[in-house]
Amino acid sequence: MNVYNQYPTNVLIAEDDDEDYLIFSLAIEELSFKVVLSRAENGDILFKLLDENNPDIVFLDLLMPCKDGRQCLREIRANRKYDSIPIIVYSSLADLQNIEFCYREGSNMYAIKPHTLTELKTILEKIFSIDWKKVLYFPPRSMFVLNPQ
Repeated sequence: MNVYNQYPTNVLIAEDDDEDYLIFSLAIEELSFKVVLSRAENGDILFKLLDENNPDIVFLDLLMPCKDGRQCLREIRANRKYDSIPIIVYSSLADLQNIEFCYREGSNMYAIKPHTLTELKTILEKIFSIDWKKVLYFPPRSMFVLNPQ
């Protein structure tokens, strides 16, 4: 996905904090490309919106009610129909233990919530400049089955 094309990028953010969501949405509005932003206030709503909105990219907070981001990450990556969706963990947690966990469980990137709108815009521009369709590749399960014959 290259966001600099003519079609809007469909973004789904799982974020329960209203202030963090407001800052994120303000940064999205100030970017120079088209983004359609949807929000899931908790992990349960996230799974409903994953199917309804068919997002191009998911931003996932770790600290949420109902299902937290860790549970959501595991469930998303356990379902093959979501393999082509990049997941960016977007969290205030900056410890190595959480970062390693998220990468081990299938996160494509870990973005620590910045302190300013300008910093967030810079982070988002970098994330959206990646052609995710080229860098995401999940081989079919049959590639992992070894045939002894």
